[in-house]
Amino acid sequence: MEIQFATKKLKKIFDNENELVRVYGELSKKVKLRMNVLRNAPNLSSIPIAPPDRCHELKADRAGQFAVDLNHQHRLVFKPSEDPLPRKKDGGIDKEKVVSITIIEVVDYHD
Repeated sequence: MEIQFATKKLKKIFDNENELVRVYGELSKKVKLRMNVLRNAPNLSSIPIAPPDRCHELKADRAGQFAVDLNHQHRLVFKPSEDPLPRKKDGGIDKEKVVSITIIEVVDYHD
């Protein structure tokens, strides 16, 4: 998949291993693993929904976003970059047609 970043600052962090470690510490190892899975996937439907990746669609104020697990509480959050968003007949996102994503953040949104 093609990967973009929501901000220049985030891209700078993800593009530099030293910065990634400085900002995310031990979590940076998991970030790199998940980014490799995302980069090598042909589309969003290819990302495993089972652990350890556990790609899942978010709801409520995060509708239209997805996350993969980093650890028990932290997630790598992203959204499809396609515009317009590819939809199925039932209104859901057609994950097979999502071939580009935008990384939004690494977050513990369970607080």
